[in-house]
Amino acid sequence: MLRMDQVHVVRHKILVEGQSIRSVSRQMSISRNTIRKYLKVSEPVRVVRQKKPSPVAEMIAPRVEEILAEWRGRTTAKQRITATRVHRQLVEEGYEVGVTTVRNYLREKRRRQAEVFIPLVHRAGEEAQVDFFDVTVEEGGQMRKAWKFVMRLMYSGRDFVRLYDRADQLSFLDAHVRAFAYLGGVPRRVVYDNLGAAVKKIVGSERELTDRFVALASHYLFEPCFARPGEGHDKGGVEARGKGIRLAHLTPIPRGETLSEISEVLLREVETAFAGEQRFAEERRHLRGLPEHPFEVRKVELVRVSRRSVVRVEGATYSVPSHWSSLRATAYVGVEDVKFVCCGQSETYPKERKGVEKIRYRHYLSELAKKPRAVRQVAPELIREMGGPYERMWEMLLARYGAKEASRVLARILGAVADHGEEPVTEALEAALSRGRCDLLSLTEHLEDRKQRAPVVEVSEHLKDYAVESAKAADYDLLLLGNAAGLTKGGEA
Repeated sequence: MLRMDQVHVVRHKILVEGQSIRSVSRQMSISRNTIRKYLKVSEPVRVVRQKKPSPVAEMIAPRVEEILAEWRGRTTAKQRITATRVHRQLVEEGYEVGVTTVRNYLREKRRRQAEVFIPLVHRAGEEAQVDFFDVTVEEGGQMRKAWKFVMRLMYSGRDFVRLYDRADQLSFLDAHVRAFAYLGGVPRRVVYDNLGAAVKKIVGSERELTDRFVALASHYLFEPCFARPGEGHDKGGVEARGKGIRLAHLTPIPRGETLSEISEVLLREVETAFAGEQRFAEERRHLRGLPEHPFEVRKVELVRVSRRSVVRVEGATYSVPSHWSSLRATAYVGVEDVKFVCCGQSETYPKERKGVEKIRYRHYLSELAKKPRAVRQVAPELIREMGGPYERMWEMLLARYGAKEASRVLARILGAVADHGEEPVTEALEAALSRGRCDLLSLTEHLEDRKQRAPVVEVSEHLKDYAVESAKAADYDLLLLGNAAGLTKGGEA
């Protein structure tokens, strides 16, 4: 078949210049029959050849199908069945067949079995698609792997994007809460892979969902839908968009001090590049309204406090107040922080990665007050944690007494902090340092002076002459009214 430019030259030479078919055939090395054909038509003609019967292919077809069935359970994505391997097996079994015949047979088999994709219609407010993608970021100067969550509204193409440390259930739930708040509503359906954060197991065509994911769907009233196992193109919209965001907004590798900071910059970039505001405004009117309160993402766990007064959560270790030792505490585990509650108190930490130990030596003040040797070992960390006047005081103590005696003095000061609280001791320490002193006597004087300056609680005239050893709340109402019936001065009735 001639190219279009060749057809033009042939027709021009004969029909315009008046050359003969024979001379043009000789000049261009084209057969006279071909020239005559293109004199009748002005475009190249593509001839569709009839498929010829292949007796050899028909002969080997039953055995090829048997081989494919036998090997189907013994392959992987990388150790897959090829035409060359099937041909070798056939030759070993005595079949006389060429490798091209086997390739053609398998190619035609794949063509017949290939899925035909149906053009879909996406209506406003009806569908969103969700997926996680692994990416690389530079956080605090360190290259590391992170997980990118993408939720895409299929009608308008509006995206919500956020980066997480892990692609776990906590991150999955948190991303939904943030995404619905960002989009200003909830779509009717959300389409997912069969990821473990949502699906416990697949039974036929049904999914057994995790309890927390069911709670999320019930809270926001959307219908969860799932792609067929291994068929990621069932949600091809978010698959393609996730790759596009990685190339357009995460190349070169983004930098930031924290993952949250990188996430915020990424979301602003994606939002700025979005060009479908009108369609999004239309879709937003069709989204289901947000509930009055967002879904509570935090995971609640009952944890045991060790004798070292530390708690272990998701592989990270955190210290808690020493008087919690050997008790049980409640941990509220979020995506970015962990909150511990026990004995009516709470302690909150930024969430750490697995293997990290986070110790606050403020939690051990009463124990350190009794153990000067321990104070000497942890003094740099403790002083850095307490900051302010404690750093100046420690420098003065080291210069005056040396490390051993300075640790003993610091232990006594820590005892004062444990007894009186950090605020009054810090105030006393600042006053002492302003006078160039850092001895215990100066701290005691200031604390006594502060105690004398404490506000005096005024007592009602009706109560001044009574000493109540035991009573109930209703008795105080009678006393305030001047009715002392049932009570005598100086004791009980």
